[in-house]
Amino acid sequence: MSWQDAIPNPGALAVVQRNFGVWRKLLLPSMLGNFGDPLLYLLALGYGLGHFVGHMDGMPYITFIASGIVASSVMNTASFEGLYSAFTRMSAQHTYAAMLATPLRVSDILAGEVLWAAIKGLISAIAIIIVASFFGAIQGPWVWLSIPVILLSGLSFGSLALVITAMARSYDFFMYYFTLAVTPMFLFCGVFYPLHSLPAFAQDIAQVLPLTHAVALMRPLLTGQLPRQVPYHLGVLLLYTVIPYLIAWRLLVRRLLR
Repeated sequence: MSWQDAIPNPGALAVVQRNFGVWRKLLLPSMLGNFGDPLLYLLALGYGLGHFVGHMDGMPYITFIASGIVASSVMNTASFEGLYSAFTRMSAQHTYAAMLATPLRVSDILAGEVLWAAIKGLISAIAIIIVASFFGAIQGPWVWLSIPVILLSGLSFGSLALVITAMARSYDFFMYYFTLAVTPMFLFCGVFYPLHSLPAFAQDIAQVLPLTHAVALMRPLLTGQLPRQVPYHLGVLLLYTVIPYLIAWRLLVRRLLR
């Protein structure tokens, strides 16, 4: 197969439609988690820890952390969907094998999965934005401009997760990714504190990670400001979408069509 075969057809939307139909049956418990988790974070950290922290980077700590939680939630939701849910469809339920018996190709399945992971990340982010808005933690005229940033971030984390899924032989394999990638990004990419508080070498490492750039774009938009270095941050997120997608496609072709 050539790399041109990695370009998906509109059939990828059928994969999204299929996944949405399954998710819709679990809509209530899923939405409960989307609204409940951010509420707990905002109460425990925004108000609890914020009482001692006060202001950070010129804004109340609950505002600072709410925008960070939006970005991290996109990462967590898209990663979980691209790991556990996608692996279940691929390995346990053999859904991918059934899809390949139709005119769908590997690239269609992969693109549909990545897009669905991004949509799930967007749903989670919107839920947090709604909850945080009731606390006055998110406001300003640029909130809606964060939607394309959220989608691009979800595509990035979905593509990265599908690379791991394409290599995994069991669910246990995902613990490496969470321990070595997701958790460090959650802790060191500016969700809970500004990056300039880290040592210089840690700041340099953080600049290589996609969550740093998602936070750098979302936080200003969600707090009534415009982000800086927009092309740079968007470019990094785009690279984290395209390159992992191509790697995941190659790995899935070998795994599904061998």
